[in-house]
Amino acid sequence: MSDSELKKILTRDPAEKEFHQAVQEVIETIKPVLDHHPEYRQLGVLERITEPERVILFRVPWMDDGRNVRVNRGYQVEMSSALGPFKGALRFHPSVNLGILKFLAFEQTLKNALTTLPMGGAQGGSDFEPKGKSDDEVMRFCQSFMAELSHHIGQDTDIPDGGLGVGAREIGYMFGMYKKQRNEFSGVLTGKGLQWGGSYMRPQATGYGVVYFAAEMLAARNETFEGKTCLVSGSGNVAQHTAEKIIELGGNVIALSDSSGFIYDPEGIDRKKLDFVKRLKNLKRGRIKEYIDKYSETTYTESDTSLDHNPFWSMKADCAFPCAMENEIGENDAYNLINNGIKLVCEGADMPSSPEALKIFMDKKILFAPGKAANAGGVAVSGLEMAQNRMLLNWSAEEVDHRLKTIMKNIHQNCLHVADRYGLPGNYLAGANIAGFVRVVDATLDQGLI
Repeated sequence: MSDSELKKILTRDPAEKEFHQAVQEVIETIKPVLDHHPEYRQLGVLERITEPERVILFRVPWMDDGRNVRVNRGYQVEMSSALGPFKGALRFHPSVNLGILKFLAFEQTLKNALTTLPMGGAQGGSDFEPKGKSDDEVMRFCQSFMAELSHHIGQDTDIPDGGLGVGAREIGYMFGMYKKQRNEFSGVLTGKGLQWGGSYMRPQATGYGVVYFAAEMLAARNETFEGKTCLVSGSGNVAQHTAEKIIELGGNVIALSDSSGFIYDPEGIDRKKLDFVKRLKNLKRGRIKEYIDKYSETTYTESDTSLDHNPFWSMKADCAFPCAMENEIGENDAYNLINNGIKLVCEGADMPSSPEALKIFMDKKILFAPGKAANAGGVAVSGLEMAQNRMLLNWSAEEVDHRLKTIMKNIHQNCLHVADRYGLPGNYLAGANIAGFVRVVDATLDQGLI
């Protein structure tokens, strides 16, 4: 692709920096494919897969507990249905805007392609902040949000899932409103409760999948998690289950974080301590700082945005698992990780490494797994939930976990195989981008110019 063509894509929506970052990362790694397939350029495939098929924007009016009317903005970005119905998460957070959702939908499209399940790519959400709201306020917002979204989704059209700020509570409220609006009980949302169409292992899927992928990376080097010291950023669902599986496989998790700061536990966070974190974050909706009240040997460091680095990534460890937010690892953080002995970086969040950090990891030959490959376990099990809904059955937790392990192993093997094929051995970033890109593009071309 020429610089002028790339510039055209990026200048069409100049304020969407996260989307630009995601697109540029992919374009930089798929150049060998474009060289092997000149017809891709002629047929304008990049312009086609980077432009959403549909963007839905709507207002979400709701009433707070003080009987004040509030208005938020709702979105649904349907990026690609080449491989199946649109599929992606919903995000409720004040930072949500169109550019962020386009980046997430673009990443989701390639991620879903890597699972080989029949799912297209989408992403939606709102600038609503669930944190600090009562259950009644969250319910009223979710009902208003779904009152409009229900016109645009369906089990054969678009099947949203939970994401940042959208957990079991929010999924339940939205599913109830969808059922009322459409007068049907269908698998239109994933992440549902087990009693009404949900799947075992869905809460664990993303975090477990990240660790299964990392374990495959280590196995390719004849290594295991046994004795490895690990940093896991975040303390929400993905971070919790990433830590849980690392502990199960013999690793030692020494740090967790949230938006306010991070804890460092030199003795390691064992199962009992992790159970405390789960109760703190999931039931009390507390802050990670409260961990030090329970375990006094731990230190707590508050976030400081004035620094040119995040001290979380300056601790000595073997493996790093960024599971919080996009671009949480900057250039200085990447150097600090390497200088403190990090050998493996496996992304649990979507695009948590900045472009500068990515370049450093690649140059220094760090074992690096991009989120679109490593955190695909969540959407993979969502796909399995869709299959169970279609067949009106529930697989056991053991069956779902076995299928998850198999999917993550296959994604790992595919990334390595594709990277080798294009002369980039061991480059998981290129392997993931190329494998996902080719699958989406070939399906797009098969279906004509639509």
